[in-house]
Parts: sequence; structure tokens; C-alpha cells
Amino acid sequence: MLRLAPLALLAAAAAPATAQQAPAPVTATSPDGNLVLTVATDNDARPIWSLSRKGKLLIAPSKLGFIMTDRVGLQRGFKIEGSETASADTRWEQPWGERRFVRDHHNELLVRFRQHESWGGHAMNLRFRLFDDGIGFRYELPEQEGLKTAKIADEITEFDIAPEGTAWWIAGGEWNRYEQVYQQTPIDAVSTAHTPITMRLADGTHLAFHEAALVDYAGMWLKRIEGRKFRATLAPASRGPRVVRDLPFATPWRTIRITDDAAGLVESDLELNLNEPNKLGDVSWVKPMKYIGIWWGMIRGPWSWAEGPNHGATTERTKQYIDFAARHGFGGVLVEGWNKGWNSNWFGHGDEYSFTQAYPDFDLKAVTDYARKKGVTLIGHHETGGNIAVYEAQLDDAMKLYGQLGVKAVKTGYVADAGGIIAPGATPGEKVMEWHDGQRQVQHHQKVVETAAKYKVAVNPHEPVKDTGLRRTYPNWVAREGARGMEYNAWGAFANGPDHEPTLVYTRMLSGPMDYTPGVFSLKGAEDVPMTSTLAKQLGLYLAIYSPIQMAADFIENLEAHPRELAFVKQVPTDWAESRLIAGAVGDYAIFARKDRGSADWYVGGVNDGTARTLTLSFDFLEPGKTYTATIWKDGEGATYLTDARRNIAYDTVRVKKGDTYKLWLAPGGGAAMRIAPGR
Repeated sequence: MLRLAPLALLAAAAAPATAQQAPAPVTATSPDGNLVLTVATDNDARPIWSLSRKGKLLIAPSKLGFIMTDRVGLQRGFKIEGSETASADTRWEQPWGERRFVRDHHNELLVRFRQHESWGGHAMNLRFRLFDDGIGFRYELPEQEGLKTAKIADEITEFDIAPEGTAWWIAGGEWNRYEQVYQQTPIDAVSTAHTPITMRLADGTHLAFHEAALVDYAGMWLKRIEGRKFRATLAPASRGPRVVRDLPFATPWRTIRITDDAAGLVESDLELNLNEPNKLGDVSWVKPMKYIGIWWGMIRGPWSWAEGPNHGATTERTKQYIDFAARHGFGGVLVEGWNKGWNSNWFGHGDEYSFTQAYPDFDLKAVTDYARKKGVTLIGHHETGGNIAVYEAQLDDAMKLYGQLGVKAVKTGYVADAGGIIAPGATPGEKVMEWHDGQRQVQHHQKVVETAAKYKVAVNPHEPVKDTGLRRTYPNWVAREGARGMEYNAWGAFANGPDHEPTLVYTRMLSGPMDYTPGVFSLKGAEDVPMTSTLAKQLGLYLAIYSPIQMAADFIENLEAHPRELAFVKQVPTDWAESRLIAGAVGDYAIFARKDRGSADWYVGGVNDGTARTLTLSFDFLEPGKTYTATIWKDGEGATYLTDARRNIAYDTVRVKKGDTYKLWLAPGGGAAMRIAPGR
């Protein structure tokens, strides 16, 4: 819907009295009419936008535009030349995901801006899409005379949040990338934040700021400049502009999920809907799976990635893990440390890595042949130490080798401090330092995913660039790390804190699947440090932290020592027909109900913070007229992550139907899991 609108919402952006009167703005609404977008120029001829929800100002007038390195920026001297509207209401199917079908229902407004000749006469378009649960917009720079290449120093994209509220966030630009403990502060106490950043306003409205379709561009951070006003700032580059793009091009979408409650926030598909459809064609070779691996033994010891008496990735040990996987129905076995290059100081260097040559005690072909006979796939590993110059030189050969051997997936790694990516320079032999979310590294990930797809290999990067929904376009991009995962629990007592996972659900997980690596039944890290988890929480993680590839991370002997818990991990799917958050609050707890894509079974469960609580769960999601059997794993009496009682677990079996309820007690640092199957 398009109409002329009054200037009342734009009064705050008024220019000096000598400026020209701004022309009338244009507006658009969400399909349900609750969101009203206003786009205009202010009295200083600067593009601005604002957004209201249910009649209340949500985003006060906020500037738009670019700062350039080689010319006057695209920030002043603009007028609106015209606008166009469109709408869509379609449904598309995911090859895998939290839900099988996704509805894309939006109204679109395209606003065409033109600078005055005295400012360069440049054209700049803004495309907005309004959904009932949020908004996305992007810049589009069309082909034009006098501007062939955009050299962008930074954006002037602003978000001036009108109401007060609370924010959950991690800092942008820190050495440890996205691997931080989330902060909970007032909105006006945020400094510079990575996205997604989640907010709960005073009236209960929930917001999440992020981006969609990050392709050939720098990742966006949000920097608070005053009060509750934020400005986009782009991840740095090694030199000069942060983004260099030939025209025509479009930026990533800047997105805000806007919902009444936490459930709406979690269940939104906004970023997925702003990505392009699948470009790979038939992706039936991308298989959701559960896997085990030669990994936890290096994280907590005593194994090593490097050669020597403690080398983890041996042919003999890998065959033992393949046997376990085949016996218990796991689809894959991850093997880290199989390839040459680990003996040196690899962290932040990676000069000696070979991605095709194995250590003498690991026979890659023998292992992959053995796995194939057992119905298991090897999951490959490409750690780079942040040296993408070395990796890119071998990339095609490495992926081709995996394709030939039947390796269906690869875990990649970029272990280096922020700003420590070693990239090839402009001249032969030159190396430059880049950021994990800078334009050069975004280009790198795209190259890896496309090369892997050529050989039918799925990709799971650790130390990645954040997810922005590109799994829709490239379904072989199955998961990422991009936050503090289970490994941190191996490196210090209660390292992540009991509220870490209940915060991830409403922050990091809004961007996409995470390879969190749950399933540590020993509940012990290095030197037997205690983990911030009850045994039941380890099961609840499989429902709270979504990924189409889920690891059972512990040593296989520890998994086998817990047959009832292992039984749940073997049963729980990794591909869903439906997913709903049925109980939860940001940072406190999260309980999901997920329906198996391949059967009529439902799975319910999730995670809790450090405060014990009793929930009354409703089974309203079940099909009417049917009786189900719920098999339940839950915190036992007296369970708490703080003592050895973290091992206390209880089991229950009840008959349930639509409309029934169940009282569930969650321990401090606890969780629960249920399988709900039709019949008695």
C-alpha cells in the first residue's frame, strides 16, 4: 500500500531554518497494517526513514546513505524521483530445516532517490519489504554515468529506537570474534554490537536486528552513537575502502524482526525470505544426519591433532568410531587432525597445511572405503589457521578428493584472532590481513561453498562469517559455529554459564543453524572440570539448538555407558516438518515442540538457566482425536549443575492428547527432552 503521509513523524529530523522545505514522503504498510513505514528526505535533503507499529513510533527518523573514499558521499542533496509498490504471498519448500514449508507474505516499496547535480547527480534506490513480523531493506545502486565502482568507507544506515528496553548482545570488533558471553544491558548501554542483537522493549515488543543475503560485502556491526540511536558500521578491510563493488549491485538486506513475544521472534523466517531461492538445483545429496567424531579427545585431551604418541586421527581409532556409528545409526564420523600441517604453530599461521596429504598413521582411502561398506560417511576437516591464501591455492584439489572418496561433508576452520585472516594480496606472494567478517572473507566463504557444491560436499564452517540465510540459496551450507560452543565447557569450570544456551536461542540462533556439538554425557571437561549442565540438559540441547547435522560429542565409551540417554540421541531427528517455541523467555529458558518430517512423532524439550522453575506445558500442538505416548527424560530430584547432582536424571512415560498439560520441573542449568509418538 502506498500513500502520501504527513510530516509529523519526521519532525525530529528537521534541518536549519535556511534549508529547503522537504517534499512529502511516501509510506507503505505490512500486510496486516500494523507496521507503517515512512521514507522521505529531510530539510537537509538527506534520505531518512521511520517505522511505527500499532500506532506507536518504533524507529524514529533515521538517516540512510554511504560515505565514499574517493568522492562526495551518497548522503545529501537527494530528492525522491519516484516509487513503486508490489506485494507477494507465496509458499516455498525447504530441502531441510526447522520447518518444511515457509510462507513469504510481504508488501514492497521501492524508492528511487537522485542527487542534485551539484552533489554528483547519482542515483540510489532503497527497496523495503514489510512482513507482519518485521522489515528488511537494502540499497540498490543502478548502472549510471560517473559512478562505475563504489568504494565504500562506511554506511550511514541508522536505527533510532524510540522506546526504552533491554538488549542482549556481543561486542563487534573484539579479538574473539563471535565467541563471547552475551551481555544483557539497557539499550542505551550497548557500545558496538555484532548482529543478531536482540531487544525487549518496555511494552513487551521483541526486536532482533540482523542482515540477510550477505554476499560480496562486509558484515554489518551496529554502533550506538547516542541515546538509543545506532548506526551500521562495516567490518574493516586490510586497506582503503571497506567495500569495493562495481555497479550495478545491491547490498545485503538490513533486517528487524518485530514481534509481540519471544516465540514470534524465534519462529520468524524473515531473513530466509529475503534470500534468493536455491541456486544448486537437485540437492538430494545434502543429507541431514547425526555424527560422532575424533574431536572431543583433542578439545579436552589426551589426544592431539599433531603427530606423536597421542595422535587422535589414526586409521585404527577411526575404524572403531565407524563401527560405533554403524552400530548405533549415526550417519557420519568427523576426523580432525588427519592431514599434514598440525606439527607447527598452526594457530593464526597455517603455512604448512596440506588438505590432500595424510599423516602416515592415517590411510584416507582405506578409512573412506571402510566407512562406505558400513553405511557411514567420513566428515572431512579443513582447518586453515586463518590462512586462506594457502587454503584457496589447494581448494579445488581438496574438494575434488573428498568428492572422489565419497566424503559428503567438511568442517572448515579459521582459528585466528579477529583481523588475523591471512589472504592473498594483489601481487604474487603478497599477503594481507583481513577480518573474519570483512568483504574478502565473505568472498572466500562463497568460493568454498560453491567449490564444495561442485563436488557434492556440504560445508560446516567454524570461526565463520555469521549466517544471514544463505542456506536457502546454497543448501549445502548446512551449519556454522559462530558463537561459544560446547568446547568452552572443556576449558574451564562453568565456562559458558547456565544462561548461555537459553540466550543463544534468542540471539545467535536467529541467524541460522549452529554446530554446537552437544551430547557430552560425562559432564566433564579438561582435567575433569565440571560443565554448566545437567545430564538432561545435554538431551534438551538437541531440540533447543537447531542444526541439520547434530554431533554426539563425547568419547564413544561415555556414550555407550549411558544407554537410555544414547537411545534418545539415536531417535531424535535432525530435519523437521514444524517447529514451535511453546515456552520461553530471552536468556531464561526455551522449550520447543518439533515435528519429525519423516513421521507423525513430535519431540519436545529445551534448556534452562541457573534458576529452577516449574513449567506447565500444553500439548495443544497435537492432532485432535489421537492418543500419544510421551517418553520423557528430565532433571531428577535435587539436580543442579553446581554439584555432582548434575547427573541426576529421571524418566517418565505418560499418555497424552491434544489439550492435556504436563508439569515439568527444570533444575538450575537443567533441561528436558520428550519423544511423543502416536499410539499407546
